[in-house]
Amino acid sequence: MAEQMKNFLKKTKSIFFADPAFLYEENKHLLKQSFVFFGEKNKAVLLIHGWTSVPYEVRRLGVFLNENGYSIHAPMLRGHGTTPKDLEGIKWTDWISDLQKEYLEMKKKYQKVFIGGTSIGSNLAIMMAKNNPDVSGVILLAAPYKIKLERFMNYFAKIHLFSKKYKKKFYPPTFGASTTITRLISYQSYPVVSALETFNLVKTSRKYLKDIHQPCLIIQSAHDHIVYKKSAEKIYEKISSKIKKVCYIEKAYHTFISDIKNENIFEKILDFLDKN
Repeated sequence: MAEQMKNFLKKTKSIFFADPAFLYEENKHLLKQSFVFFGEKNKAVLLIHGWTSVPYEVRRLGVFLNENGYSIHAPMLRGHGTTPKDLEGIKWTDWISDLQKEYLEMKKKYQKVFIGGTSIGSNLAIMMAKNNPDVSGVILLAAPYKIKLERFMNYFAKIHLFSKKYKKKFYPPTFGASTTITRLISYQSYPVVSALETFNLVKTSRKYLKDIHQPCLIIQSAHDHIVYKKSAEKIYEKISSKIKKVCYIEKAYHTFISDIKNENIFEKILDFLDKN
């Protein structure tokens, strides 16, 4: 009876904390911080936030996985969590360098280390898995195989460099309200040179998909306005993993993980981790 009550309270806690808006109001003091949660299992997940965002983007997922026994490490990528100007001069290889240090420290502590990322964080996860064959599994959320209109966007960004160094973000009407967590926690303008750096990362990471052999879970919004529509399918097709799965979610935009209220997605991720 006591065990049943314990499980009920645990589930109630998870449901209670599932409201992103409530969490945001409660945790504003945590928005620009890296975080580490220690779990009871000898397994850990390195979570990587997206470009122009902060670790808070994956915090709710991290809490959920930690409640289920996993240790969670979510570092702040270099140039983030301060001002957009700090992204100037940062290369995507700098992010890999910092993540590699974090990963090697985690390997000293845990038997298994998984890597998960959202958006550009997923491309970084791909490169980390390619560089570290001992990664136990990869979780790719909103991973761009290609950016929509990639050639045009790349060309436009290069032209833009001559007239304006910064650009404001554009949100289509389908993106959602201005109060979505992703918009509240992210830079709302960015250096064009940094956008070009992300294009280089996307292009490089897709070249190495064939070198990914670890179990892989790929989740994409069916209404993603940023990535090529068949990104998830192409990644699934190109990776060499024997264990791989694609899931699509409805009524969600590109970087859905911080705002989605459907805990089923979290449970799919937990199930993937538990099985691998």
